[in-house]
Amino acid sequence: MLVDSHCHLDFPELAAEEDAVVARARAAGVGAMLTIGTRLDGFDKVRAVATRHANVWCSVGVHPHEAKEEGQRTPDRLLALSRDPKVIGIGETGLDYFYEHSPREEQAASFRAHIAAARESGLPLIVHTRDADDDTAAILREEMQAGAFTGLIHCFSAGRGMAEAALALGLSISISGIVTFKAAEELRAIARDIPLDRLLVETDAPYLAPVPRRGKRNEPAFVAYTAAKVAELKGVAIAELERATTDNFFRLFAKADRAVLAA
Repeated sequence: MLVDSHCHLDFPELAAEEDAVVARARAAGVGAMLTIGTRLDGFDKVRAVATRHANVWCSVGVHPHEAKEEGQRTPDRLLALSRDPKVIGIGETGLDYFYEHSPREEQAASFRAHIAAARESGLPLIVHTRDADDDTAAILREEMQAGAFTGLIHCFSAGRGMAEAALALGLSISISGIVTFKAAEELRAIARDIPLDRLLVETDAPYLAPVPRRGKRNEPAFVAYTAAKVAELKGVAIAELERATTDNFFRLFAKADRAVLAA
């Protein structure tokens, strides 16, 4: 069984077919999914999706795009919501300098509040970084020195330096369908070198559908295409890749009950 470690089942593109999307994932060998919080004012919808399905968990967080409106200055609200039994991660949070929908200072402040929540709760941090490698790495290093926390860089598309920084800090790296794109040779080279015990796979659905579904709406079932490409890059059997990435998910997101895979 595979795990889609990052998707957005509450987004309109998937919500209208929620039951069918979850069923298709199961049929494709995707035994569990993590649906991600991006705004606190939408958290109830995210949590409701996870509550309806034994094999779906959720996270709580504010995407950097939303930091201007919903950015957190303290970990308090995140910590309160993280106590829900279905919440297994903090985020997504981080820095996005590509769109800069929110001022960089507000993104950074919210990022640090999320790190504090991850540190205090013991839940892993889910990091979004785009065109912000140096600042993301600097904040992660500073905060790790202030007190350890676990986490991952999701939908990794940054440079080799960011990968090396994340791994040196003990973080994991999640690979999305971008790794199948024709122009993603640098990412494929990085993916080859990431230790197998630090890798996860994801869709970021409904976005970034992998080849051969590129250009279509993405959904958790399609993480199988990404897993196949990563297995090829690393020269391992798909069964080994599935086993490793699933083990890695449940080790990192330790609050999730692996028994659901056998249900």
